[in-house]
Amino acid sequence: MGRDEHKKGSNNAASLPQTPKNQKIKPKDMQAEIAEEFAELRRNKKKKDFRWP
Repeated sequence: MGRDEHKKGSNNAASLPQTPKNQKIKPKDMQAEIAEEFAELRRNKKKKDFRWP
């Protein structure tokens, strides 16, 4: 008798969540998406580094 024979909970507990179709992006658009994310991070870092004299 193995441990898996006494499951508790639903079958969905062990499955990973899936991305909804309306939130997926095309693979060819991935590079542009990543570039936008890095640009946003750079802008936020510049704002953070700004100090008043």
